[in-house]
Amino acid sequence: MKKTRILSLVLALMMLLGIASAGSAESLNLAQLPLTDQAGATVSILGMNSWYSTVDLKDALLLKEIADRAGVTIDWTLIDPTTYSDTVSPMLAAGKDLPDILEMPDLDLNMDYLSSGMLEPLDEHFDLMPNYVAFLEKNPDIKASLTAVDGHIYYVPQTVVTNNYQPVLMYNMPWLEKLGLEAPKTLDEFVAYLRKIKETDLNGNGENDEIPMSIQNAFLPYMFAPAFGLDLVSGYYADDNGVVHFAAYEKDAYKAYLSFLHGLYEEGLLEQEFTSLNRDQITARCANDQTGATFDYSWQMSNLYSAQYPNYDKTVGIIAGAAPLSGEHAGFYVGRNPVSGIFGINAKSNNKELAIKFLDYAMSEEAQDLYVWGMEGLTYEIVDGARQYLPRCTEDTIWYQGLGINAPNMPSQQSTPATDVLLPKWHVENDRTFEEPFIRAPYPTVYATEEEASTSSMYQVDIDTYVNESAVAFITGTKNLEADFDNYIATLESMQIAEMLKVRQAQYDRFAAAQK
Repeated sequence: MKKTRILSLVLALMMLLGIASAGSAESLNLAQLPLTDQAGATVSILGMNSWYSTVDLKDALLLKEIADRAGVTIDWTLIDPTTYSDTVSPMLAAGKDLPDILEMPDLDLNMDYLSSGMLEPLDEHFDLMPNYVAFLEKNPDIKASLTAVDGHIYYVPQTVVTNNYQPVLMYNMPWLEKLGLEAPKTLDEFVAYLRKIKETDLNGNGENDEIPMSIQNAFLPYMFAPAFGLDLVSGYYADDNGVVHFAAYEKDAYKAYLSFLHGLYEEGLLEQEFTSLNRDQITARCANDQTGATFDYSWQMSNLYSAQYPNYDKTVGIIAGAAPLSGEHAGFYVGRNPVSGIFGINAKSNNKELAIKFLDYAMSEEAQDLYVWGMEGLTYEIVDGARQYLPRCTEDTIWYQGLGINAPNMPSQQSTPATDVLLPKWHVENDRTFEEPFIRAPYPTVYATEEEASTSSMYQVDIDTYVNESAVAFITGTKNLEADFDNYIATLESMQIAEMLKVRQAQYDRFAAAQK
């Protein structure tokens, strides 16, 4: 079990830290290399160091290769990622002696850093950034999210996969087969499946120890809300007419969602301690063949959960994904916002033009190809016309990370093909069939005006806390839906949910306009 957890952690980190575009061996680079004919040219960069404490990315071979091709030397200021925000925020606030390129400690959605004037507007230098311009043209949603209130674009993004390997509903496939069932497609079919688990010795140990489903509390909104037409994951969402809603304020639909979960809880299909259930407990249940369904990020499917079963041979999934559940509304899965990190240019830099050119080169397919795959013969080989990582990449994590592959200090672009090669074939096919077609984009990230940021800071945290606490109370029955739900709605109104809806509507309207 320890080995499978390590493998799962490695894969999760690779996904979260940014797997770049796979590209071809002759990948595209729109910049003229080298970027300068000046001998000894240097670009200074503030960024995260490796998540592995024994790795120092200052000496990473692949990052040095990217710099050599650009014709520059990188002067790194690298900070431990676990303390990055706490360390870097005061440095940015002081605004003195900062490097040329800055990896920001957050997405700056309240424009705290942009308002200070410390970042150079990159759109004024797009003649120097052909690779980035090409990226934005291919990704209008990301371009809209990165467009500030003043209409300028200040940041280059680090992005994540949004339509693959997201949170997904998973079933114990041997149990479904024993019951003669297909994976449930509706809420009613799902409940019927859970009831059969309670009355059947599906693991064959002679005990009534089967647990119908094992769901962490945070994943309940992902799993069930879409069947009621709600995106509780984003909280706010826009309908087909561009009107913004707050899911937990949709009176009829949200009440129906809570009523459904309360019914599961009362019947013992949702366990009593659901608010404290964690992944380690679910993993242990898989090892003992005790649970019929779970919900988690897709990459846990093969590398963690299925791997717990002694008879798992990597050719057929045991805990495997299925399509989302439908109710009065067709089911869907909520994807991630694509932007996971941002890089900007120090407006006070004396080396601005070269820094801009280097940041653009970092967005080229050539650089991204090195960033994710490394070099043929060193990190990958070609098998039947397709790239495969060499065994040492998965066997020697410290060596692999020390090369700079998937390092968090460059604007990496995550890629599905580079993830596919790390997973069993059945898992890749499962993702394509049961997850990718059902992904719906979340409410977009949008920069806030000073007034919007002030309104959000006054109200949103308290609203979120009240909604989350009330949801648990309604599900467990400590609050009665029939007697107390109207008061819940009235309380949200007293907490200025209408003002927050105005803010989110204005932001969404700007996002929609920027897309055009």
